[in-house]
Amino acid sequence: MNARTRIFLLAAVLATAVVGVFANGQLIARAEENSHQGNGFIEAPEDCTFSSTGSNEFFILEAGYRLVLTGEGDQGEDVRLIITVKDKTKVVDGVETRVVTEKQVEDGEVVEISRNFFAMCEQTNDVLYFGEQVDNYVDGKIVNHDGSWLAGVDNAREGIIMPGSPFVGLKYKQEVAPGVAMDRAKIVSMDKTVDTPAGTFENVLKTRETTPLEPGFVEFKFHAPGIGLIQDGDLKLEEYGFIE
Repeated sequence: MNARTRIFLLAAVLATAVVGVFANGQLIARAEENSHQGNGFIEAPEDCTFSSTGSNEFFILEAGYRLVLTGEGDQGEDVRLIITVKDKTKVVDGVETRVVTEKQVEDGEVVEISRNFFAMCEQTNDVLYFGEQVDNYVDGKIVNHDGSWLAGVDNAREGIIMPGSPFVGLKYKQEVAPGVAMDRAKIVSMDKTVDTPAGTFENVLKTRETTPLEPGFVEFKFHAPGIGLIQDGDLKLEEYGFIE
């Protein structure tokens, strides 16, 4: 981790703590309201002032930041997932969003490249998810774009990829694209210790992710304070920081 990364991460954690004091009460109120409505999963806040750059405790949306996760796939293949915050933006449903690419490589071959679109809600410090454009590959050629969706198209709207003031038990909709992408998450712990090739991380946030499109499907992800995603299923963090 270079000096720029260390300074930025310290500043991000301190700023998040200040914003969290004000945002947490609002987030709890939203969770209670949705619980009373019977679904339990909160949706993206309304009346946001959006920013295409920034961070909260568990998500960094700054150009040049990169995470590399590696591990073994279901069939024993070597998997490498590279997540990069790009110096590019895209307007989605009238909001300027930041482009974040995810490139998945299996046994040396690219199987998927997705361009994801995120923005910060300044009032709550939530990171909101406005959709993705997906290229799926077979033998080096794009075969389809399954999983693609954009807020504002076909009744889709933004979801929450990472709340600004998380707490155990909070449930939130990550993707709100009916029939296409409907991932949702529940925070099940915020005190995990996780070992990865990049180091050992404490006070890790653990989420349980499901989708009504695949009943019975469950996936767990782990996010470290000031770092972001450190484990996705069996994939674990190998590298992180700003690209020089």
